[in-house]
Amino acid sequence: MSTEITITLPDEVYQRAERFARLANRDVAGVLADTIQLSMPPVRADLSELEPLSALSDKQVLTLAELQMEPEQDARLSELLDRQQAGTLAENEHSELQTLMQIYQEGLLRKATALSEAVKRGLLAPLSQ
Repeated sequence: MSTEITITLPDEVYQRAERFARLANRDVAGVLADTIQLSMPPVRADLSELEPLSALSDKQVLTLAELQMEPEQDARLSELLDRQQAGTLAENEHSELQTLMQIYQEGLLRKATALSEAVKRGLLAPLSQ
């Protein structure tokens, strides 16, 4: 199943996509759809039910701005990353590493957006000051 959308792209981005599509003998829409699909990390379905940050209280936003991975998960992620770098990651550990990386990335994104919201609300000073 597919959903049709309309987007506005900067001219330069569209021209790059058009040149690439011509080079690959494909249509621009297919090139753009594949590019989005390959560049966007998967997000667990249960996260789609999260309340938008704008609907959260100041206290909830600040709590999310301090979000950390569970210590056990963080330790296991570090261990698996070390094994991967050393080339000793067992075959059955690949999916565990992918799952922990997804949890880490989703948490990091949630934390970053909470930090942005906290700054926007004046709860925290901008990091550049």
